[in-house]
Amino acid sequence: MSENLNRPGAGIVFIIIGVFAITLNDLMIKLLSGGYPLHEMVFIRSGLGICFSLVLVQMEGGFGILRTKTPWLHLLRGLIIVVSNLTYFAALAALPLADATALFFVAPLLITLLSIPILGEKVGPWRLGAVVVGFCGVLLMMQAWRGDNAPADVPFFILVLPIIAALTYALNQIMTRKLGVASKASAMGVYIQATFIVVSLGFFFVAGDGRYAEGVTNESLIFLLRAWVFPAEGDRWIFAALGLNSAIIGYCLGQAYRLASAATVAPFEYLGLPLAVFWGWLIWAEFPAPLVLAGIVLIMSSGIFVFLRERIKSRPMIKKRVHRRY
Repeated sequence: MSENLNRPGAGIVFIIIGVFAITLNDLMIKLLSGGYPLHEMVFIRSGLGICFSLVLVQMEGGFGILRTKTPWLHLLRGLIIVVSNLTYFAALAALPLADATALFFVAPLLITLLSIPILGEKVGPWRLGAVVVGFCGVLLMMQAWRGDNAPADVPFFILVLPIIAALTYALNQIMTRKLGVASKASAMGVYIQATFIVVSLGFFFVAGDGRYAEGVTNESLIFLLRAWVFPAEGDRWIFAALGLNSAIIGYCLGQAYRLASAATVAPFEYLGLPLAVFWGWLIWAEFPAPLVLAGIVLIMSSGIFVFLRERIKSRPMIKKRVHRRY
């Protein structure tokens, strides 16, 4: 039996730790979104995170594991993940935590759909039905028919940001499955953190003085474009925690999918949804409205059904991960 499949218990423990770390990451990003630009937060988080990841690289075999035969593929994957993260975190500045998280969780449904034209995979009526149910949940959450009275009183395009994040994430996973990237989890973390650092520095040189934020009223755009500021003393520990947390996320998710099959561990990633609802209620006294809550349940149920159905059908799912945000 392969190493990927012989320690399901350990894989489940790692995925639970990783998902908990992801929800803490989103919580800290949202807490800081009112005072700092996103690209500054990404730069500090990734700068600290790459240090922690390099320690893990040394523990997993040394710096030699950073060598790769597909550098351009890793760069492309990194850029796609950057787009996914930036759009998702921009949404966090304006949406309740549970809403943004649930909308992002359409990613596995999009992976299922995209695998048909890109990978030539056959998707049966049960899984297609689950995808339809999941997108009904998206419609309930977005409530597009209400126009200006959409949930959370935010512009419609803000509600689309987590969907864009999910789509780019799905494209990344499909690309990985098609091209067959194989690297240590810690090395993959270093590649991603390095890409984040380069992109965030680019944002700094173009918009770091805040010139493009002048006169802007949308919370998400302000979050993207406001000027860099030196972190306040009370916020520095949050930035440090973000860096450590990003390394924990990358390592735990990588270990989870290395030690157990994706069909075993992936459904546990949906623990992120009730955790997001809990943090939103605890910190910001946010609780989803009935229709939004119904949409969350539909998205979560359909996603779990897709994973379980694929497990029953014994289809390989090694790269169909729900929620790998660095």
